[in-house]
Amino acid sequence: MTTLTRQVPFSTAILRATAATALFGVAMLASPLIPAHADSGTMEPAASSSAFAQRSAAKRAAAKQESVEDRIASLHKSLKITADEETAWNAVAQTMRDNEAAMQQLVETRNAEHLQKVSAVDDLKIYEGFTQAHDAGLKKLIASFETLYEAMPDGQKAIADQVFQQYGHKGSSAHK
Repeated sequence: MTTLTRQVPFSTAILRATAATALFGVAMLASPLIPAHADSGTMEPAASSSAFAQRSAAKRAAAKQESVEDRIASLHKSLKITADEETAWNAVAQTMRDNEAAMQQLVETRNAEHLQKVSAVDDLKIYEGFTQAHDAGLKKLIASFETLYEAMPDGQKAIADQVFQQYGHKGSSAHK
């Protein structure tokens, strides 16, 4: 039996969308969704478990905020944002912050719910909430970035294309 295969070339638009998805998605994937306990073999009282979860969430939020700000600063530098582009860039940066805050809120909600027992169906619904928030956030990011991108001169657009293509391919063996 013969099989027919056809290579489908990736368009630049798909690569950019993948890069933008990766840029936004890194935030969610970089942090654990369930707080780790130092000794999982013992049960803590609810009050101290709740306090532990709150301290863990606060530490993750502080680290995440630095991470978002680091990504914003790195992207600003890589894209060579000019003074004339700052207003459009600030909208992109704020969208990134807002998206991160929305994801962090979902993480905190999920962590609180996982302190109680949740069913497999409830867990899937929680995951669905993450994917819906990710999709909504990506749409907002694309809209704000598109405004910035369209205002860029062609040379800077080429830099942006390269930055996003390189970012989307890090660790990918399919495009090396």
